[in-house]
Amino acid sequence: MSNTRAEQRQFTRVALDLPVDVHQGGSIWQQRLIDISLSGAATTQPDLWDAQYNEPFTLVIHTSGSRGSEDDELELHAYLQHVEAGRLGFAVQHVDRENIEPLRLLLEAHMDIATLEAELARLE
Repeated sequence: MSNTRAEQRQFTRVALDLPVDVHQGGSIWQQRLIDISLSGAATTQPDLWDAQYNEPFTLVIHTSGSRGSEDDELELHAYLQHVEAGRLGFAVQHVDRENIEPLRLLLEAHMDIATLEAELARLE
C-alpha cells in the first residue's frame, strides 16, 4: 500500500485472517479477510473472479475464530474499490444496527479502545 493511501485513511485497519464469503447476485466466493476497519475491508482475490465491479457485494465474515462462538457472523454491504496483487479492497457504505455491535467487538479485540471510540464518534 502506498503511503498516500495510508495517509488518506480515516479509520484504523486491523489485520485479521478470517474466512469471508463474498456474495454478489447468485455467486459466492470463499476468501480470506486480510484486514478490516469501520469503513472497509480487504480480502484475498479468488482464482476465478468474474464479479460485476459496479454492483454491490455482501461480505459475510465468519468471526468465530476471534470470539469463540461457533456461528458468529458479521455481514457488511460494500462496493469494490480496487483490485491489486491478489487483493480486493472494499468500501463499506453503511453498517446497519444489527452489525455495528459485532464489528465494534471485533475491532475492539484488536485495537486501542480510545482510538476505536473516537472513530465510532466520527461515524455518527
